[in-house]
Amino acid sequence: MSTFEDHRTLLTGVAYRILGSMADAEDVVQEAWLRWSGVDETIVADPKAYLIRITSRLAIDRLRWVKSRRESYVGPWLPEPISTTPDVAEHAELADSVELALLVVLETLSPLERAVFVLREAFDMPFSEIAEVIGRAEPATRQLARRARDHVQEKRPRFDADLGERRRITERFLHASTSGDLDGLIGLLSSEVTLVSDGGGKARSPLRALTGAENVTRFLVSITTPEGIAKFMASIGVGDFATMSYGLANVNGAPAIVISAAGRVVTVISLLITDGKIDTIYLLANPEKIGHLDVPS
Repeated sequence: MSTFEDHRTLLTGVAYRILGSMADAEDVVQEAWLRWSGVDETIVADPKAYLIRITSRLAIDRLRWVKSRRESYVGPWLPEPISTTPDVAEHAELADSVELALLVVLETLSPLERAVFVLREAFDMPFSEIAEVIGRAEPATRQLARRARDHVQEKRPRFDADLGERRRITERFLHASTSGDLDGLIGLLSSEVTLVSDGGGKARSPLRALTGAENVTRFLVSITTPEGIAKFMASIGVGDFATMSYGLANVNGAPAIVISAAGRVVTVISLLITDGKIDTIYLLANPEKIGHLDVPS
């Protein structure tokens, strides 16, 4: 099975971008491995293309299934974050394709549109091969790609900060939030800032997006008080918050705040910055989505 293992990372990347969930992606890749194990490799002219085709089809089928589950999800649904190495920025097209902001927009596409967008935009597959993956004629595939690309360009948040600026502002946001610097915190937020928090009904979290600097600041202040921290920690089953620590890590191709307690990650915060101000905050607290992440050293 060395052929499959040679492509496992690629296949996992394809599945994750289509599904927005590493757990689902790993299940899909495992199913692809089971199918590959029954194939006579000697008759497969291009194993890489063959495996991408199998994995993509399985991911599309799984996405159709999980979309119905996400409709009944408690509160906002955000993609499952993944750890990325600092040098991911060297491969800009791949780094961009795992950005949380993009994955959030991809969630609004149909399964076929999403698969076509990922295979074309992130992995530069020819339309002829994508058409074979989704079982459509090439002209119809091109139309799906155009529709998906137009939708993404319209809905994707605009952020113009490079990774260095994002890291500096993320560090300032972390310091202001944890030190009680209310003026410093307000100064970092745009007037129309939006906070989207995903607790999945398993962690204390707003059940709808918060908008406006005043509302977002009020919430951030409430969760950084001793009482607010205690309530949050109780909601995820951690009684002793004296072990809480804060750090920065590369998550989905960008710097993010990672909060841990009792040896496990309990919150991930990712910021989008435009014109030097934070205009979107993604806060992930669902333990099922972040439990696989490493605690920053």
